[in-house]
Amino acid sequence: MICFPNAKINIGLNITDKRADGFHNIESCFYPIPWHDVLEIIPAKEMNFTSYGIKIPGDASTNLCLKAYELVKSDFKIPPVNIYLQKIIPIGAGMGGGSSDAAFTLKTLNTLFDLKLSNIQLIEYAKQLGSDCAFFIENKPVIALEKGEVFQNTSLSLTGKTIVAIYPNLHISTKEAYSNVTPFKREVDLSTLLKKPITNWNTTIINDFEKGIIKNYPTIQHIKEELDKQGAIYSSMTGSGSTVFGVFEKEPETSLNLKISFILKKMTIN
Repeated sequence: MICFPNAKINIGLNITDKRADGFHNIESCFYPIPWHDVLEIIPAKEMNFTSYGIKIPGDASTNLCLKAYELVKSDFKIPPVNIYLQKIIPIGAGMGGGSSDAAFTLKTLNTLFDLKLSNIQLIEYAKQLGSDCAFFIENKPVIALEKGEVFQNTSLSLTGKTIVAIYPNLHISTKEAYSNVTPFKREVDLSTLLKKPITNWNTTIINDFEKGIIKNYPTIQHIKEELDKQGAIYSSMTGSGSTVFGVFEKEPETSLNLKISFILKKMTIN
């Protein structure tokens, strides 16, 4: 069975406070975008995981797809499988690619072996794999709260808009990103701000990670400026970086004056 795990962007990312467990509470809009990996899972005699495309750092045995399989296997008598992952979404880019792969592994195993797990049950499995993973089960725009695994519905729609996402081949660790942030709670919640016209967002909706990361990596600011020159009605870094995206009313030419190596993806939101 083949599926296509997609990426997401963060529209606004507020770090509201630090938790007693060492994590941080956030407020962010998670929005799915059509930048996909390719995942195939086939029943097999022996367990095997193979990846292609972008090289995944670390030991393959710790991949989230395998962890997702083991989590399901602990509760169900499912056979070994071959997992083939073509990695296309940049890694460490703030777009949740690895979390999406894990969530889609859960969903594919559920369908492949007719486990009859509800989305609520799949979300509980996904929460055990990582904070972002649960989002990709229902895979619809939400306001994410707490560690990013508690969701509120949102009516936000970017249908018909074009998203241009640029990954500048910079890997920014979560630890580094948080080291430049001082948590605080806003007077106006993100859900309210998102109801305003998109043309207002650049002055009202921000990513708390962005300021500190731009200080260390001015390329991020340069990309934002280039997207704005092309006519972006809103631009921002997503997650803890380093991908930057712009929202456009129509597809731009994007002849960007960037003197760096980068990966660019244009996407129309359906």
